[in-house]
Amino acid sequence: MQTLVLGLVAYVVVLWPLVAAARKVLGVRVGIVRALGAALVGWVVAGTIIRAFPALVLARPGVAIGLLIPLAGSALAVTLLVLFVAELAVPSGGPGLFARLSALRSRIARGRRYSRIMRIAIRHGLGSFLTGRRTAGPDGSAKLARSLRLALEEAGVTFVKLGQLLSTRADLLPPVYLRELSKLHDQVPPAPEDQVRALLREEIDVDTAFAHIDGKPLAAASIAQVYGARLRSGEAVVVKVQRPGIREQVERDIDIVRRLASVLSARTGWARSLGVEELAEGFAESLHDELDFRTEAGNIAAIAARPLDGVTLPTVHKALSTERVLVMRRLDGKPLSAASAPAGAGEKLARTFLRGLLDQVLLAGVFHADPHPGNVLLLEDGTLGLLDFGSVGRLDSSLRAGLQALLPAVDRGDPAGVRDGLLEIVDRPDELDEQRLERALGILLARHFGPGRSPGLDVFTGLFRVVAEHRLSVPAPIAAVFRALATMEGTLATLAPDFDLVAESRAFATERVGLSPAALHHTVADELTALLPVLRRLPRRVDRIGAALEEGRLSVNLRLFSDERDRDLVTGLMHEVLLALVGIATGLMAVLLLASTSGPQLIPGLTLNQVFGYNLLMISALAGLRLLFVVFRRSGRPSRSARRTR
Repeated sequence: MQTLVLGLVAYVVVLWPLVAAARKVLGVRVGIVRALGAALVGWVVAGTIIRAFPALVLARPGVAIGLLIPLAGSALAVTLLVLFVAELAVPSGGPGLFARLSALRSRIARGRRYSRIMRIAIRHGLGSFLTGRRTAGPDGSAKLARSLRLALEEAGVTFVKLGQLLSTRADLLPPVYLRELSKLHDQVPPAPEDQVRALLREEIDVDTAFAHIDGKPLAAASIAQVYGARLRSGEAVVVKVQRPGIREQVERDIDIVRRLASVLSARTGWARSLGVEELAEGFAESLHDELDFRTEAGNIAAIAARPLDGVTLPTVHKALSTERVLVMRRLDGKPLSAASAPAGAGEKLARTFLRGLLDQVLLAGVFHADPHPGNVLLLEDGTLGLLDFGSVGRLDSSLRAGLQALLPAVDRGDPAGVRDGLLEIVDRPDELDEQRLERALGILLARHFGPGRSPGLDVFTGLFRVVAEHRLSVPAPIAAVFRALATMEGTLATLAPDFDLVAESRAFATERVGLSPAALHHTVADELTALLPVLRRLPRRVDRIGAALEEGRLSVNLRLFSDERDRDLVTGLMHEVLLALVGIATGLMAVLLLASTSGPQLIPGLTLNQVFGYNLLMISALAGLRLLFVVFRRSGRPSRSARRTR
């Protein structure tokens, strides 16, 4: 045992100079095991070369000393080459061996799932569209839309939810697809009770917290199911429990969705025009949020911070809620999909609910993004309750300002105002014909606001079509706004079939979004308050600029490369250029010296100039390997970070 330890120590001591030299040349800290293995290969090669010329080493020691640099350089070059190939195969800094084996098992499972998804797509006639050999017509196809819906249903929960998301994107898909995808439902049989109970006990102390939990769920969906329960204190609550094993399935499917989006974007023009990679990323982010019930608890708190008049929200028991379990106060009532409003109260409830949502969207910036009739309760006291906060939209101040400018312009039928408001809330392309966009908006407004026409939410469907035709990209939060409004239209029709959503929205805008004299006065006061500090400093600054101009001291100070990242980039590029020049120069000099027959002859067939040539050739090879390694590492990092981001 002692002999083995001493041998290992001697091995490391002998090879360590080569390891240190390799790390220095490459400029990165390579793993010790990988570096020692590569150094061993390098020394073996150098030893083989020395054994090939034993007579030279013994007869002419001076010549042998002159060839030490090529010999050592050969060992170093082979070491670098082995490390370079190893980095190409398995980049350093990644997971360890056991993690790689676990990842391999995950890849195999993902491959099986990917193969199943592709078989489903091919069976429903979608294979040629995925490979780019066929494209859908501009108006879509009813048969293709039906095939897409059936394929998504068969593929499972993640793809059903993807179809549900697409069914609300009138800016991306033709109406025939929207109608077909809106038929998707994610109602599934309940998970086995013993598995649910086991998961619940893993998350919280059930016996201490609850006096009773129902055995049959109140509702079962693809992500979670909800049970009625009673706390030890006697309070009635509902317990939302994540379906066992659903996270692993969804994570695998999300990875497949991202890969499919990447393949489609690379192979098909229609996928690039729709921005499927960005759509897949937004979908993945929303689904990850839905899998973490702590996010839903935070959403409830964010919306409750601006209470809705006449609408009750559930209260979360934070001490009993975890990532996979959510405990909330139970609201006594029935969903609107299974109840009807009392006679004469429907219109009032509809007005209250609409104004609450518009207040959330336009003023608070946090809103319930899925207010369908199943998520709205008609409570026993005749008011409304709101459920399921897994899908919540958020708008920053700039997007809210854009909407506050867009909606009144639509109401006025002002194409120029609609264009300006629209460009505040969409991602505009580099080349945009604003006059053509304004004309298209004018035609749209004339069609919906002409004499004898009563505009509805279909005006926004037409607006989305104009957006798609001009290659404007609608941000996900804005798409969520119009999805919520379209969903709410059906909910309001359940409460009051004759409710005029557009007229009530106009009244809300007049009162709250800057069209009334009081609102205008408030807006002007806010803007002036924000400008006062600037106005106070302005005279002094103008006076200093004027004095400097009069005295000839006015100058402009531009700091090039003030950002450290810019300096690092330029420095790195300069190092690479210099390294390339050194490698090229030494390589050319080596070729000239090796081709030369002049110079003192050391041994037959070998001159002093050629010895120098071998040395320079090795320096050139080392510089080339270093440059290749640096370029590879730099080009590889963005791709890996991009994959992590996606």
